[in-house]
Amino acid sequence: MKKLDFNIFKASLPKMAPAKGRILIADPFLRGPYFGRSIILLTEYSEQGAVGFVLNKTNNLYPDELIEELLSFKGELHIGGPVAADTLYFIHTLGDKVPGSLQITDNVWWGGDFEQLKRMLNNRKATYEQVKFFAGYSGWSPKQLEREIEENSWVVTQIDDQMIMSNNMDNIWKESLESLGDVYKSWSGFPEDPSFN
Repeated sequence: MKKLDFNIFKASLPKMAPAKGRILIADPFLRGPYFGRSIILLTEYSEQGAVGFVLNKTNNLYPDELIEELLSFKGELHIGGPVAADTLYFIHTLGDKVPGSLQITDNVWWGGDFEQLKRMLNNRKATYEQVKFFAGYSGWSPKQLEREIEENSWVVTQIDDQMIMSNNMDNIWKESLESLGDVYKSWSGFPEDPSFN
């Protein structure tokens, strides 16, 4: 008699390779305050390693509480990752209006002249919908991310720029997995604490 395979969490779709501008979706078993059920935008990827920012985790702070001379910024401060958590980073859709920015996707840019960004925000030439601030970042040493992907800790995919910059990230982890169909839909329904199921 043929044995049935009940491993519903074994991903069977072709795996997309990590690259700048792609996202990482945490598998349901990944734990911890930074990476549990997280969505990470990769802003740098090479043989030297990878850098990214957690898109869907915030704390109770606002950037204008921490940044000198930044007035009335309505967006929340995101938890970018465990590395350099006392340092501020930002992504935006302002393009080369912020000199020194690095293009990540068609419309999303990383970093640039912080003084210019503050002026634009304070003068209402830019809004919180165009900028996301992060405390810290997520980083991987050479080959580390590839190993984690091979172990099914992350699913690599793409989402549109509007979703990357959205301020409504409550269900993005679940929706991103469901959009992949197949076994990933099962992942999206897995309880955060299996002992309560």
